[in-house]
Amino acid sequence: MSDDQNSSNKRFSPANSPVGSPDASTNTDSGPSFLDLMSDVTPIKHDKVAKANTKRLRKRTDLAYLRAQAVQEQDKVIDGLSSEVVEIVESDEELIFATSGIQIAKLKRLRKGHIPWEAGIDLHGMTVDEARNELSKFIRDSTFEGLRCVIVVHGKAYSQAGKQPVLKSYVNDWLRQLPQVLAFASAQARDGGTGALYVLLRQSKS
Repeated sequence: MSDDQNSSNKRFSPANSPVGSPDASTNTDSGPSFLDLMSDVTPIKHDKVAKANTKRLRKRTDLAYLRAQAVQEQDKVIDGLSSEVVEIVESDEELIFATSGIQIAKLKRLRKGHIPWEAGIDLHGMTVDEARNELSKFIRDSTFEGLRCVIVVHGKAYSQAGKQPVLKSYVNDWLRQLPQVLAFASAQARDGGTGALYVLLRQSKS
């Protein structure tokens, strides 16, 4: 089977979704309120990262630099994404991120699952390198196709050695680096909960 066929097997549409239906009319949110998540978040700039939990201080690589590198590496499969995890996140940690200019109301709608996702990718079973390549291609393809919102299923599996959610931590970093990404938030329970992310994309200029 070719690499393209393997890639397509990991992608899905709302019609054959492994996580649920992107029904914007249903809200099964039972987690912390949006205001609780955003209470400690300061206005976002291009060189800063919005965090759902700022109680733990973590060192992060400069976001503006990472995005610049990703743009320069646009023609490469990995888009310049780093293979090193900058921030380790917890298995059940709810993630939320937005670039400068995103309205709070739109971010809230994204988190609630009120912006229907149009395509998805399941990274389960992939190595770190495979996941990095497939995620990069998926985001680029989705942007090219003019999709507004997609879902990325990273899972919550722990590594056997470090007992850490490896792919979730990597995806959390990679999506912040990709210039096509405007915002992302952990999915509703019906769509995979903290094992998946709703991702809001920039509109293609082409």
